[in-house]
Amino acid sequence: MKYLERYCTWVCAVLLLLNLSLPALGQSEKAETLVGHWTFEKGVELEDLTGNFADIQLMGATIEDGQLDVDLGKWAIASGYDGPDIGEKTLVSWAIMDNLDVQKGSILTIDRLSDPTFDAIVFGERQHHRWMAGSGWFHRTQDPKPGFEEKKTGELIMMAISYTDDGGTARVQIYRNGDKIGDYTFGQFVTFDNEDAEAIWGKRHGGLGGGPGDLDAHIEDSRIYASVLSEAEIKKLLPDTLDVEARGKLATTWARLKTE
Repeated sequence: MKYLERYCTWVCAVLLLLNLSLPALGQSEKAETLVGHWTFEKGVELEDLTGNFADIQLMGATIEDGQLDVDLGKWAIASGYDGPDIGEKTLVSWAIMDNLDVQKGSILTIDRLSDPTFDAIVFGERQHHRWMAGSGWFHRTQDPKPGFEEKKTGELIMMAISYTDDGGTARVQIYRNGDKIGDYTFGQFVTFDNEDAEAIWGKRHGGLGGGPGDLDAHIEDSRIYASVLSEAEIKKLLPDTLDVEARGKLATTWARLKTE
C-alpha cells in the first residue's frame, strides 16, 4: 500500500512538472521552419542563428545589451541569404519603441535583391502610430482592422505577420502581442528565393544603399519562419528563448547561449 502511495505521489509530481513546462515547450512551435533568427546577444550579435543569412551589417545602427538600436538614418541589413525558398511565412519581431514620431520604417523586412518586392512589419506609414504589413507599391497592404494605435514608448511588444498562399492571393494576418489586429486577403502571393533575399531593420526596404523610412526603436529578437504560425502558436512565443528541439546550428548556438 505504501508503495502504491509513493507511486501515485511520483506520478502526480511528474504530471505537475510537465504542466509547468508547457509554456517552455511552446517555444519550439514550428522551430524547424525557422530560416532567419537574430537575438543580438553577446557573442552572436551579428549572426543569424539559423546560418542562412550573412552577418548583419550595421549602417549606423548599434547593438548593445542584446538589442539592436535603430534610429533616424541608422539601420541594419543582413544579405547573402542561402536557405530554402521562402513561400508561406511568418515575420516576428520584438521591439521597444523609443519615439513614436519617427515613422515609416520597419522592425523586420524581408526584401528581394532582384526587384522592389518586399514584405515588412511597418510602423506609421499610412496611419499615424499604427502598424501595417508593408509591401512594394502596397501590393499586399491594406489598413488592418481594427488595427492598433501605439500611444506609449518604452514597452516591449511583439509584432507578427503571417502570409498564406490562398490560391495565388496573399492572406495576411497581423498580430500584436499575440492578439490579431488585422486579417485580409489581398494582392499576389510572392516568394523569396535562395540567394535573392535580405533582411532589413529600421528602413522599410532598399538594400545596402539604403531606402525609405526610419524608426527609433530597440529590437530584442527577430525571426522569419518559412511557415504560417497560428494565433495560438504566436501567443506561446517569447523573445530570446527557444526549445532545443531545433536542429543543427540553431540548437548548437542555443545550447552555448544557455550555458554562458
